Amino acid sequence: MSVMPILLGSVLEGIVTGITNFGAFIELPGGETGLVHISEIAEVYVKDVRDFLKTNDRVSVKVISVDPKGKIGLSMKQAKPSGRSHRKRFEPSFEEKLAKFMKESEERQQVLKRSAETKRGGRGAGRKIE
Repeated sequence: MSVMPILLGSVLEGIVTGITNFGAFIELPGGETGLVHISEIAEVYVKDVRDFLKTNDRVSVKVISVDPKGKIGLSMKQAKPSGRSHRKRFEPSFEEKLAKFMKESEERQQVLKRSAETKRGGRGAGRKIE
């Protein structure tokens, strides 16, 4: 059996052989195994690998690293064609989400500040004491 060399940058088809909390192990053609880290599974935040993959799934992966010890790093999201992703169009980036949150937070602070200024004096303010 000739072992196919694993070339950096190549896109291969593999089978999910194991799932961990940090990624998934993929058996590549030729019998070698590589790891898709949780951050390389999808364009969106992946909390649980099992939401995206299960054992024996056939997946397309790109070889993104091969270290001197032979460990193979894989990516599912980089294996997709470089066209526009449907999810990406609708999923704002972290920076966009943060900017929106900061803007809304600032607006809420302004409303609270104005409402506090109109209520200064606490309870009974403005009542005559006899």
